[in-house]
Amino acid sequence: MNGSAPASFLAAWRHYARHRAAVAGLALLLLAALLAAAAPWLFTHDAFAMVGKPFLWPGADPRFPLGTDMFGRDILVQLAYGARVSLLVGVTAAAISSIVGVAVGLASGYAGGWVDHVLMRVTELFQTMPSMIFVITIMAIFKPSVASIVLAIGLTSWPQTARLIRAETMRARGSDYVAASVVLGLRSTHIVWRHILRNVISPAVVTATILAGSAILTEAGLAFLGLGDPNVMSWGSMIGAGRQVLRTAWYITAIPGVAVVLTVAAITAIGNGANLVINPVRDA
Repeated sequence: MNGSAPASFLAAWRHYARHRAAVAGLALLLLAALLAAAAPWLFTHDAFAMVGKPFLWPGADPRFPLGTDMFGRDILVQLAYGARVSLLVGVTAAAISSIVGVAVGLASGYAGGWVDHVLMRVTELFQTMPSMIFVITIMAIFKPSVASIVLAIGLTSWPQTARLIRAETMRARGSDYVAASVVLGLRSTHIVWRHILRNVISPAVVTATILAGSAILTEAGLAFLGLGDPNVMSWGSMIGAGRQVLRTAWYITAIPGVAVVLTVAAITAIGNGANLVINPVRDA
């Protein structure tokens, strides 16, 4: 029994490693996370410090490998600190939306009846309004901050997970092991927690990676529109600031733009790899 968990992990990793894009995505995401975590120790100045001559192109000065922006701020430092915000928003917002979606989906799929009807109508209400418009409305009401952005994105991105978990819960509710648990007189909370949740959580893990990538794009869009937290550096705010000099210094916008694209692509690849591990039959 003691060796079963490591053996299962190794088997899952071998299956995951068959998907080269997933391995590359994982390596890229880990690199971005390490850069973000080590930013305060790697650099002697923060992202807003004006440390050099403005409009230095990448490679023009060895002190600034990625150049400087229109204010003389180091783009590499901005990129590192921007990664802290983007990854924090992506992971935290995805966690919040997954928790809400799983809870709604479990309650709706297992209880059925009027509970299912009410929860699905609420879910449809959230789905009918474009999530970006919903988030912008929330940000217009509350003071923009990383916390409010995370909550706004997390609380508007759960319907997809809720519908998926509801369908999986309804399928699991009709299984023999759940029927046997009901006959034995087990409480509903015990059945949901011990028997249904563990059988429906796998799709939510894959969906969470999609939500994380979407959250990063949403935060970048908010910062680009000037609705982000003005006290922190983010990739979206870098792109928004660089658009003013797009024709003469396009690298200021291109570098954080590439960072956003690569990070979202890496998260998507990780989700595809996780799906291959969870559903190996599809990897024929």
